[in-house]
Formats: sequence, structure tokens, C-alpha cells
Amino acid sequence: MTFGDVIREHRRSFADSAALVDGDLRLTWSELDARTNRLANALTSAGVNAGDRILWLGQNSFRVYELLGAAAKIGAMVCPGYWRWAAPEMVFAIEDFDPKVVIWQQEEIGETVAKARAETADRKTLWLRHDGAEADEDGYERFLASGSGDDPEREVDPDTALLVIYTAAISGRQCGSMLSHRNLLTMGANGAWLGDIGQESAFLNAGPMFHIGNYQLYGIPVFVQGGKNVVVRRVDPEQLLPLLVRERCTHAYLMPPTIVRIVELNREAGHDLSFLRATIAPQLWDGMATTDSSRFARNGGGEGRAYGQTEVTGLAVTQATGGAGIGNAGRPGPFAMVRILNGEGKECAVGEAGEICVRGDLVHLGYWNRPEINAERFRFGWWHTTDLGRRESDGTISFLGTTTRMLKSAAENIFPAEVENCLESHPAVREAAVIGVPNERWAQDVKAVVVLVQDATATAEELIEHCRERIASYKKPKTVEFVDAIPRTGAGAKDYEALDERFGGGGYPGTESLGAGR
Repeated sequence: MTFGDVIREHRRSFADSAALVDGDLRLTWSELDARTNRLANALTSAGVNAGDRILWLGQNSFRVYELLGAAAKIGAMVCPGYWRWAAPEMVFAIEDFDPKVVIWQQEEIGETVAKARAETADRKTLWLRHDGAEADEDGYERFLASGSGDDPEREVDPDTALLVIYTAAISGRQCGSMLSHRNLLTMGANGAWLGDIGQESAFLNAGPMFHIGNYQLYGIPVFVQGGKNVVVRRVDPEQLLPLLVRERCTHAYLMPPTIVRIVELNREAGHDLSFLRATIAPQLWDGMATTDSSRFARNGGGEGRAYGQTEVTGLAVTQATGGAGIGNAGRPGPFAMVRILNGEGKECAVGEAGEICVRGDLVHLGYWNRPEINAERFRFGWWHTTDLGRRESDGTISFLGTTTRMLKSAAENIFPAEVENCLESHPAVREAAVIGVPNERWAQDVKAVVVLVQDATATAEELIEHCRERIASYKKPKTVEFVDAIPRTGAGAKDYEALDERFGGGGYPGTESLGAGR
């Protein structure tokens, strides 16, 4: 089966049930099937064929699911780009992903998109605005309406890419993880089992749709099960509370600060939220929501006792499989094999640390346009996660941390190499190193340690602004320290441990008692 086949079947099984809700818009499964047919045919008429690419530059929208459905029916792939990208990052994605179509948003990010579009004007790309009037000549709705309502009825290989998520800026530039139909449907089936998801489930898509987290436990499982996905453009607690009540959402992707604010608002509003199942930090709901009792939640999933990353379509290891044990992550589910391998590709002995490697239907196809990296990461026939783990004596797995440095700000991963490259592009910076400083609310703040070019001058504010203009705002340093030299290890590498000790670094993913990977 393909992602498109799911929509075709739900049109028959749940024809009049709500599939997608976005503001005042409501689409039944029958309506969604019809719209994805029209969009698929319009894309085909515009020259989009199997293997071609569509880039989304906007905030959350029901149209992301719709695009996935349409692309699935013709064998194309969709990348939901990050709306907070700076213009150079958008340019990189356009040049790297090479989309036939870019669907963009004017509100909030129109100025940034315009800069990226101007810098890539020489490319033969169809640009469609999704948040304009229906009659706009370059509008998404007008384009969709131009397509035939007939099912394209194309043969699509379920082992081809459908969803591409940019991640893993380990080398200083992000890579697009290609997730296939099989990956997504396997994740949907696994997530439904883990989270007790059924057709009656309703999920509030408040998590960013460029991030695997929004899809892995709820978005795709609810879609696969024929439930209702409620989409919000961005997180605003004042708007989320009445929406949760109106749509009786059973699940929501919400971070602790947002939960705290919703609870504050509801103390005055007095809404009954007992239909909502709280998985993440259920204690923050102060008894207003029902504590989730699904396999995933009751085995510590809400507290992160699991392991995964985008490249394994979310979670590959959880404590819901086989119950709790010695290891902080649990055991692989039914669609993944996990080995702890040493540098020669040999399995490590029980209790010995090595690299977590995965094989199975959850493992992605590789990174778009990165053959050398893919060859390295798929060596010995296993996907190498670059994360450190250990098989325990009871068969469970412990996640010990990353073999490459990574920072965490709220739910976002930040790779120091990317920020360092940005800082070092400033003419006054000779060298930079980035560390994470613990933040009780947001996990970590980014701190830059900078060596200036001889006789050059630059202020901390200037370097922070330099980063803000070139990379997503959450990645920019919050503070900058100026030093005469970056300390080095015996092998000549930047000595991050020395920098952590000197400047208060710590709180890295995997250094706590449990971790959710990346």
C-alpha cells in the first residue's frame, strides 16, 4: 500500500467522517480524496512526475497532509521546510532539493521567502501562494481547481520517497531524510499500537510539521486509522484552548510552557478537558486532562524513555515493547532490528558501548543528494545513527548520548557545526566553538566562544545578529564569549569539554538518565 491508498480506502470506509480541520475548514475523507485527485492531476499537468519534488515554505496547514496525499498518488515527494529558516537557508533548500514546485506563505514569512525567491530566480520553478485569495493567478486553490477530479490511478512503489525532512546538520549543512510510503505507514501502524490510536482519535497538530515529532506518535497514526487531524498554523495558547474543546482533541503535541499557559487560562474558563489524554508531563495539567494510559505512556514514553531519530521514522526503541528493564530506552518494536556495533561492524558484547545501528521497515531511504554520506551511514548493511548505546543483560538498550555533539533547545536539535560555520563566515571571526549552557525551561541556551581575526573588532550583539539573519533564530547564540584561542585536544580538535568546564556548559541530550534520541 501507499499513502494514497490509505486515502482511497478511507473514502469508502469513513466517507463522511472528518479527516482534516484547519480553522473554519473541515474536510471529510471523501472530500480529501477528491481534492488530492485534483491536486495530483494539476501537478502532473504542470510537469511534476514520479521522483519530482515539492517544497513547502509555510507554517502548519492542512495542505501539508493534502500535498502528501496528492504526491503519493503520482510518486512525487514533499518537503515541509522550516518557516523560521533565514533567507540563505531557504536558498540552500531550494538549490539542494531542486523542487519543481514551491508552495509559499506570505503571512509572517513573505519577506524572507521573497529574498530566497529572488536569489533563485534563474531556476525553472512554479511558485504557488497558499494563503492568498482563491482567485489569485498564482494561488494554490486556483491551481488545485484546475486539475481533473479523476483518480490518477498510477502505480507507485511504496518503497519510494514521499516525505523529506531536513535534519542532521552534523557536517555544517542539513540533509534531507527521505521517508518512504512504507516507512510512514509502518510508523503509523506502530504508533497506533503504542498510543491506542483509533478512528475516534483527534490529534491537535501544534507541533511543527517540518519535524518528525508531530507525525510519529499521533499525526500519521491518526491518519492511518481514519481519525481526525486538527491543524493550527502556530502555537497560541489563547487560541488552542477553545480549539481543544471544540474539536474534543484526544491528543496534542504541546511543550510544557504551552501546557502551563493553557492550564492558567482554563482555571478561569472552566472547560471540561477530560477527553484530552496527557502524555507529555501529565502532572502539568493539574488534573484537568486525563493521564494517558496507552502502552507508550504507561511505559515511560511521556518521560522520554524511548529512542529514535528522523532517519528511523521516529521511534525505533521503546519500553512499551517488553516493558521496563535495565536500559533507559527499552527494546526495538516489531519493525526494527537494532545492533550495537563497533568500528569494524562487529556486534558489541552485552554491556559494551558502541554505535546504535538499525535495520528494518522504519529505516529511511537515506539523505537526498548525499551519496557519500549515505554510503558511510549504511555501511555493513545497517543504518549508523551516530548515537552511542549499550545492550544490557536483560536485552534492553540504553541510549548513552550522541557520538557527534548536539544541543537541545526546547524540542529543537541544534548542531554546533552549523552555528560555528555561520559565525566563521563573519569577516571578523577567525574561529568559533559552540557549547550548550543548561536552561531550566528550554533545556539549553547556545553559547558561542569566538576568536577574532587579529586587529578586527566585533561585538557580541553584532555576531548574534549576523547569525539571526542567516540561520533560524532559535539556533543563534544567546551569549558570546571572546577568547584569544580555542583550546585543543591532543589530536588537534576543538576541546569542547574544556570549554564546558570554563563557561558552564552541560545538559546535553543523553547526559540525563533517559533520552529520546533525535
